[in-house]
Amino acid sequence: MCFGMLPEDRPRERLARLGPRALMDAELFALLIGAGTKGAPVQQVSQALLNEAGSLATLATWEASDFARVHGLGPAKAAELSAVMELARRIRERAQDPGEKLDAPLKVWARMEPLAAGLTVEKCWVLCLNRRNRLLALHEVSSGTATSALLHPREVFRQALRHGAPAAIVAHNHPSGDPTPSAADRTVTRQLVEAGRVVGVELIDHVVMGRPEADPAGKGWFSFGEAGLI
Repeated sequence: MCFGMLPEDRPRERLARLGPRALMDAELFALLIGAGTKGAPVQQVSQALLNEAGSLATLATWEASDFARVHGLGPAKAAELSAVMELARRIRERAQDPGEKLDAPLKVWARMEPLAAGLTVEKCWVLCLNRRNRLLALHEVSSGTATSALLHPREVFRQALRHGAPAAIVAHNHPSGDPTPSAADRTVTRQLVEAGRVVGVELIDHVVMGRPEADPAGKGWFSFGEAGLI
């Protein structure tokens, strides 16, 4: 609790009213810390944290043991702040990552196989791509049987549009391991291609995931794009 402050001046209320960018560094850390201890109010702990580090860039390199040295931070809170810093590092690193290039069905199968392995039900994923076929985002969109209900264009392309993706690949698994497409798979793929044209998202491929040992072709996947069906 922030003693001596009017309620509207407390970090939580200021964040709700003005948004996080309006808060100072110490206020943001006060929100993360949550509460101080006897003799170490949260504002004091937050400012001591910044003073000890000297800069946000230095804080981003701290581990739990570094946070634990700050008076008023116990082991649990030090671990939480260390986790926050690690997430910040990963966000920064991945913002610079151009993303995995998925320009062949083998690459799609290799990317998706760990998610599909061992499943006893069919699931469908949409892989949102940029103009160079690099992965922007991956979302599971449904679980069930590969019918128009499972692969409804609305659910597939909603995610692509959300990420501003100009292209997408759809993948779904066959629990039997045989990726040979069913009549329903073929019908749904045609529907998705047409819907993609309407909303301005190119469906590059629909990859049916299986296992090499159960695939008559020995590959472990079937690609509608590779087969010339898209």
